[in-house]
Amino acid sequence: MEIFFTDKEVNEYIEQAKSTYDQIRPDSDFNIIHDPQPCPIINFVDDKKGKWIWRCHIDTENPNPQAWSMISDYLSLYDALVFTKLEYARKTSHDLIYQIPPSIDPFSVKNKDIPEAQARDIVEKFVPIDLPLVTQVSRFDPWKDPLGVIDAYRIVKEKQPIRLVLIGSLAHDDPEGIEWLKKVKDYAKNDPDIIILSNLDGVGDLEVNAFQRVSKVILQKSIKEGFGLTITEGMWKKTPVIGGNVGGIKLQIDDGKNGFLVDNIEESAEKIIYILKNPKKAKEIGEAGHIKIKNEFLLIKHVERYLDLFEILSK
Repeated sequence: MEIFFTDKEVNEYIEQAKSTYDQIRPDSDFNIIHDPQPCPIINFVDDKKGKWIWRCHIDTENPNPQAWSMISDYLSLYDALVFTKLEYARKTSHDLIYQIPPSIDPFSVKNKDIPEAQARDIVEKFVPIDLPLVTQVSRFDPWKDPLGVIDAYRIVKEKQPIRLVLIGSLAHDDPEGIEWLKKVKDYAKNDPDIIILSNLDGVGDLEVNAFQRVSKVILQKSIKEGFGLTITEGMWKKTPVIGGNVGGIKLQIDDGKNGFLVDNIEESAEKIIYILKNPKKAKEIGEAGHIKIKNEFLLIKHVERYLDLFEILSK
């Protein structure tokens, strides 16, 4: 559904950016403005001493035309633009467009190493582990295709017993997320082997860490995805991953080498079955995934990329 902004909404957007700038007035050598919401801030900088960078985290390959037009007026005022993928920059005319994908902190609660026995104990508080677990960790959101995940699970279940775990994060003031959670539960039809969990059930970062380690497959069947940190997290933990063949997921998964890229429900089911039936290959894929994340998507690499950009801007 196409969304159109009224003149009043556009003016409010710009005024909010001005208000934000007036409140913070940064005086740094490098100032990074994140995503479209505060993008017009640059227009109100009255004493531009440092360098200003606009960092876009979302997939903008096919944006709302009016929204893209609104922010495009401000992009030329920045010293550099940073996108997760260069393709997201579209036909933006700028002298310095830089690709810096997100990263994970390997020492955070969600990603730190934990003993296998501890991980299993944590998972068993929520789910029996007598069957192979296939897990998707993501918001309850149509772009994450949770209903398609359930369809793939049902195809697999006809051939071998498995258990599907869907883990999402919810806020009490997120009516769309709560509505989608209800849709997912209704679609699951009380199947005892579909376990739906959220932070409201006590599933936090440590629990997600454990599920990503104990699961036989991590799935992220996104239809649209800026990057997909849950893929990064799963690969870091040496768990085979299957991701939608979209957006930033394609930066991480080298299809068939350190995971699988899929375009539909049937391919998702096929790759789940392949991983479960080929444990030796699954281990190789998991190891390769870990190496890819170690080399490309840890916090230290993230900092290195920004330092490279700062060096370029300082010349």
